[in-house]
Amino acid sequence: MSTSADLSTELTVAVIAKECLPGRVKTRLTPPLSPETAAALAQLSLSRTLGTVRSLPARHRLLVMDGTPAPRDAAQFTVVPQAAGGLDERLAAICDAVTGPLLILGMDTPQVSPAHLSALFEDWSADTPRHGAWLGPATDGGFWALALRRPDGALLRGIPMSTNTTGAAQHARLAGAGLEVGVLPELRDMDHFSDAVQIAAAIPGTDFARAVTAAAATAASAPAAGTRP
Repeated sequence: MSTSADLSTELTVAVIAKECLPGRVKTRLTPPLSPETAAALAQLSLSRTLGTVRSLPARHRLLVMDGTPAPRDAAQFTVVPQAAGGLDERLAAICDAVTGPLLILGMDTPQVSPAHLSALFEDWSADTPRHGAWLGPATDGGFWALALRRPDGALLRGIPMSTNTTGAAQHARLAGAGLEVGVLPELRDMDHFSDAVQIAAAIPGTDFARAVTAAAATAASAPAAGTRP
């Protein structure tokens, strides 16, 4: 991945995340998982994402948190609380708080790697960047990454979030503002356990993949609801 020293002194990378507490995070993984196992997978996903962000050239790394992060997750990040309101408002608040190029990532794509972001870094490291924005589409119709060279919360406020047209609506908003929008590779968010299984297959040998395999085995051996032990 080709990058320039200038970009590493300008870029802010923000990860928006939620404290991984049983019953409060990744509730759509239950069933088949228990709330504790779902929270553990969420924690592995978050920690792996943060590890990837630490490897990226950046001036600032923000962990925009709903709750309190584990100390190991906070390392090398500035921890700030999420703003109030819907996801569009919370993302917009990040944009309004940052000056200079900004990349926002979620915590639900543990498979993300620097290679998935290489086109963005190559473009923004050029003498004359072509794209004012980059969007990483998700298979569920949302997006896993949003990058803006000139962050502006107005580019996000009012976008309906968590729908199968969220990514398309966000792309249209950016293009309508006159921005040339680059598109990153499509990735799968971990919304359901079936997503976790497919993500694990893409990153074999990782802690996340091993945890998914163990969770699947436990779920398969659990008695069906309504049956006697």
